[in-house]
Amino acid sequence: MSQTTTPVTGPADPTAPPTTPPTSRARRALRAVAVTACLPYITLKVAWVAGSHVGIPDGSSLLEHEGTMAVANGVSVLLDAVVVVLAVLLTRPWGLRVPAWLLVFPMWVATGLLTPIMTGYPLQLLVRAAGGTVNRPTDTGSEPFLHEWVFGVVYTGFIVQGLALGTLFMLYARDRWGRLWQGRIHELPVGRVVAAQRATAVAAAVLALLPATMHVLWASGATAGLPAARIADRTSDFHVLETTDALFLAAAVAGGWLLAFRQGPRALPVKVPLALAWAGSGATACWGGWLAIATLPGLDDIARRPTELMNLTYSVQMIVGILVASVGTYFLAERATTPAP
Repeated sequence: MSQTTTPVTGPADPTAPPTTPPTSRARRALRAVAVTACLPYITLKVAWVAGSHVGIPDGSSLLEHEGTMAVANGVSVLLDAVVVVLAVLLTRPWGLRVPAWLLVFPMWVATGLLTPIMTGYPLQLLVRAAGGTVNRPTDTGSEPFLHEWVFGVVYTGFIVQGLALGTLFMLYARDRWGRLWQGRIHELPVGRVVAAQRATAVAAAVLALLPATMHVLWASGATAGLPAARIADRTSDFHVLETTDALFLAAAVAGGWLLAFRQGPRALPVKVPLALAWAGSGATACWGGWLAIATLPGLDDIARRPTELMNLTYSVQMIVGILVASVGTYFLAERATTPAP
């Protein structure tokens, strides 16, 4: 006697994983690309932890704090190893059974750390090609802290990682949670947590004024709040990074505001503000936190020591990103409990 299975036609639980493994030849290829792209960075970091100075010129400031740098390099290796785990998780059947928070949080961090590099580094190269400046010993009278080839190898690997891992995550998220970002902003019902979302979005927008103002000023050439050595070392790369920091802040605030107040063009899809909030909050929080942590070890040279205003800027930036991320979390949680039309 044979047994048949009747497919379920009613609305499915949007948080339940699909039963079809998200594995295909294309996804396996993307997984291999993501894992391979991690190897140059991990190899360099392991070599530095082991005591090698490959890629580090004599006189580099990195050699002045070898203990601190060993810890930082070890943490960096662990962070990039997470990319390998995520690439495997997103393409294996058991990855569908992973709790949502256990996958989404590291993906949010990975997005936050990789997206600014994926946008900033190509822009830096374009500006250099158009006549921008770079740090050389003859420019500042001091040695750069890394050889130029290291940035090319590492950042190219990061860009490939981001593209491959981002594509895998979008495919996975579409299969597992695609219903949560269907529709348009103006069609969304007013839920019970909208008041909390709006208060959080307003708080994020107000707090963002400080870091946004400082990044715009620094990108425009102002020196307020910068240490003397940072002022002397500024190049076109510095101005590009400050500009992208300001843009990611604006994206985070805009995405959180649209999700909380549910206003905008009538044809605006929900996925647009979600993408702005996801990438903007990740970049703002993760890089703000990373830079804030990087300023904690005391520097011997007072000319290079981060100022209090810099520390405040990075700390507030991190808080803004976390607030916007909470708006997105509230929004998705509400959508997950709303019956499908």
